[in-house]
Amino acid sequence: MEREKFGSRLGFILISAGCAIGLGNVWRFPYITAKHGGAAFILVYLLFLVIFGLPIMTMEFAVGRASRKSIVGSFEALEPKGTKWHWFGWIGAAGNYLLMMFYTAVSGWMFIYFIKSIKGDFVGESVKNVADQFGGMVGDFWLQFGFMVLTIVLGFVICSLGLKNGVEKITKVMMVGLLILLIVVAVVVVALPDAKEGLKLYLVPDFSKFTAANAGNIIFDAMGQAFFTLSLGMGSMAIFGSYIQKDRSLLGESATIAGLDTFVALMAGLIIVPASTMFSAEVGQFAGPGLLFQVTPNIFNLIPGGRIWSSLFFLFMMFAAMSTVVAVFENIVSFAVDKWGWSRKKSSYVNIVAVILLSLPCVLGFTYWSNFKVLGMDIQGIEDFIISNNILPLGSLVYVLFCTSKKYGWGWNGFIEEANTGNGLKMPKVLYGYCKFVIPVLIIVLWVWGVWGVVSPFILK
Repeated sequence: MEREKFGSRLGFILISAGCAIGLGNVWRFPYITAKHGGAAFILVYLLFLVIFGLPIMTMEFAVGRASRKSIVGSFEALEPKGTKWHWFGWIGAAGNYLLMMFYTAVSGWMFIYFIKSIKGDFVGESVKNVADQFGGMVGDFWLQFGFMVLTIVLGFVICSLGLKNGVEKITKVMMVGLLILLIVVAVVVVALPDAKEGLKLYLVPDFSKFTAANAGNIIFDAMGQAFFTLSLGMGSMAIFGSYIQKDRSLLGESATIAGLDTFVALMAGLIIVPASTMFSAEVGQFAGPGLLFQVTPNIFNLIPGGRIWSSLFFLFMMFAAMSTVVAVFENIVSFAVDKWGWSRKKSSYVNIVAVILLSLPCVLGFTYWSNFKVLGMDIQGIEDFIISNNILPLGSLVYVLFCTSKKYGWGWNGFIEEANTGNGLKMPKVLYGYCKFVIPVLIIVLWVWGVWGVVSPFILK
């Protein structure tokens, strides 16, 4: 059966960017930027994006395009005879499921908040009352379960329609809508008189934060954001590489996608950071979901027609969440299509049931199993820790070693030939030593740093 292909280059870029653009762009990037010196931190982040994120993304795209397979099949197609690189493919495939075991529940929250915004539930409410509404939502099992199921069914139905008519066509609409809504809402927020202090905190470089005591945290936060924002390491980019033509070189495509991802993160900060300062909240106080669900709804109470703007903002958040869901579901669907020859529809419908069952523990962890903790983390936190702190960095390490090992892997020559085929920005061959020795060290350091940050409080207490 002939491999499906994207109908256009724009479709490939928007879908790949949609996979990279996730909720972390909205609830992590703004607060770490404000905390670490505003534009000064952004410069460090962009440096790591170029020297760290782009080479790994290019490698993942290259493995996908050269093999024309999803994650397990791609290693099987390219690995030297007798080697076992394909074993990681199964771990990467499991990582896609694991990510969706909690991401679908959080995506369901976006639907709920969109509906609440339309109803006017946040109009005139204080930060505390909005926080109470968030707590009530998270504590309601059937409400969360219903919208989690809605997210899963919608995502797999889109994938069942095919690459061009489903995934590409619908994701393009969501991504264009996302970008337009984001720009419009950001312009409205920036124009508010009280936004000045937040904009200063966010956009004015503050190099005084770069002290000897804080430099390490800034560097690792910048490196981590540059790495995790691109969703690297579990084949999510490789699958889209397998659907594209060879008329464009892959480093240039990676740069375009990373640029879109960064644009969304920067624009989200123009909305989120002023929201914190307007309510005299420390930016770090509401780091994570709190910034999005407890602070942001209140900013729209200060804007004429705030109910409309709040609805548009959470519509944008729905698009951001669903673009990632559809992208990862495409990886899950294509795995069964490539491995066992299933039809798209069969793979989609079987996985609807599978992902609903697998996602139940996360919803239960917010409700009936809320007392279950491991290392201080609830079920969603445990799942996130396994995927974000372990599978993604170690999976990226596998891709780097596979593309730079001349004897036991695919090798540098095979990678460079594939990456540089077509028009556009080329991967310099002279970066071989850097990619083979420096990037693996950076990944290992990032992995150790991330794991140690979670387990050390329990070891050292």
